Amino acid sequence: MQISRNYKCKDVEMLITAATINESAIKNKTFLQSKRANWADPFFEDFKAEIDKTIEDYLGADSAKQLRESTQIVLEIQANAMKDLAELKTQIDADFKSNPVQKTEILTTLGFNAHYKAVQSKDQEALISLLFQFKTNLTPNLRTKITDQGTAPATLDAIIAHAEQLKNANITQEGFKGTRKEITAEALTAFNAIYDKVINIAVISAKFYKDKPELKDQFSFTKVKNKLNLTKKPNP
Repeated sequence: MQISRNYKCKDVEMLITAATINESAIKNKTFLQSKRANWADPFFEDFKAEIDKTIEDYLGADSAKQLRESTQIVLEIQANAMKDLAELKTQIDADFKSNPVQKTEILTTLGFNAHYKAVQSKDQEALISLLFQFKTNLTPNLRTKITDQGTAPATLDAIIAHAEQLKNANITQEGFKGTRKEITAEALTAFNAIYDKVINIAVISAKFYKDKPELKDQFSFTKVKNKLNLTKKPNP
């Protein structure tokens, strides 16, 4: 009998998402274990070992390690870019408060008005689009206009750098996703077991954190997968 997948994404995306959610569980295990006795040590550590072995057995040890490392780089760049964009927008809003027309023009030119709301919702395609619009449209004249009001030039330079870094890291990440062995029925059975277990962890943990959105999002399979899976690669 043919085995079907219990999930609707790529095998490697499911496995890396599962690993990421389990890492969040490990970081928060003191609280989680206080709510679930059967999650006592070494439950999460054993699950981590199971995921790692499954990845190595069916996807290849080297590609799996490289994918995990490249994924972490992507996430770090995203976090830094969102931080710098938030700081810059706050400064532009304050510095040009007395000239709303000019403020709107600047924010529109740099991509904030089109993409920033989605970026705040952690839409990764929106983040890439904003970064590249920013890089393309920050003319010397506009740079001077902004820095003359007090924004540090280094902030603008950092945002430009994030655009190129994120594009390159994403290309690297996607390249490792393409490396895989032939998937057998045995592999699919192991993959489904990983998925079923991580969904159980995710659903229950998200309920525990229902009043803490940031932590709750770390246990949303869809949100974690979307954060890891960047596919839009605009040209510089």
